[in-house]
Amino acid sequence: MSSNRRNVGFSFVGFTAALLIGVASFTGPALAQSKELVVFAAASLKNALDEATANWTKDSGKPAPKISYAASNALAKQLEHGAPADLFLSADLDWMDYAQQKNLIVKESRVSLLANRIALIAPSDAKTTATLAPGVDLSAALGQGRLAMGNVDSVPAGKYGKAALEKLGSWDKVKDKVAQADNVRAALLLVSRGEAPLGIVYTTDAAADPKVKVIATFPEDTHPPIVYPVAITKESANPDAQAFLTWLRGNGAKASFEKQGFTVLNKPASSS
Repeated sequence: MSSNRRNVGFSFVGFTAALLIGVASFTGPALAQSKELVVFAAASLKNALDEATANWTKDSGKPAPKISYAASNALAKQLEHGAPADLFLSADLDWMDYAQQKNLIVKESRVSLLANRIALIAPSDAKTTATLAPGVDLSAALGQGRLAMGNVDSVPAGKYGKAALEKLGSWDKVKDKVAQADNVRAALLLVSRGEAPLGIVYTTDAAADPKVKVIATFPEDTHPPIVYPVAITKESANPDAQAFLTWLRGNGAKASFEKQGFTVLNKPASSS
């Protein structure tokens, strides 16, 4: 079976992880009548954004936003199919570009908010070591196990991971041992539970789970820059959308992002 089909077997894991990280399901009519702020955010933002949102609610006195966490590709597609949201936070530029090309966001509101890194992880009690240098072969470390990654064709963390392995000349050695998950937190969960001996996730994900450890961090020149853009959606009519975006760009949220290991960029898209 080719590696591109292995993600089929992990749809249940992805679904379970989605529930665990609070992916919300929305219905158009219900939200159309609601005044709550709705945010679509990449799964890897869960810990940082939950804390930032709690601080926003405390400082502003406004109701907590409703946040739907999932892979950026899934969220962009949901927006395209009419799912109502006020803000979209993507884990890569490609899916925000997609939303912009489909006229789903307010172009002028778009900001490159954060940067991140990807790392090779293992269960916290593993003895595994690796050096991510050209020609590295992870096959021995994997043994009969799988390399947990986000879907390499659509999930940002999976795309970055594949690009890095290709740059290092290692992809062909492991592509048949990849377990592709629906989002990066689902890939993290496979390693955290000991169901996969190695995984590729964001360093911020690894920091959020004490049951995993970073074996090595991928050199930044092995993959495209990992940038998290944010924008107000075209269909948003909520006056709090701009206020919350301003909050995310300010000092109130900065500490929450940096605490989880993100680098705050806060650059308008035109200058990124």
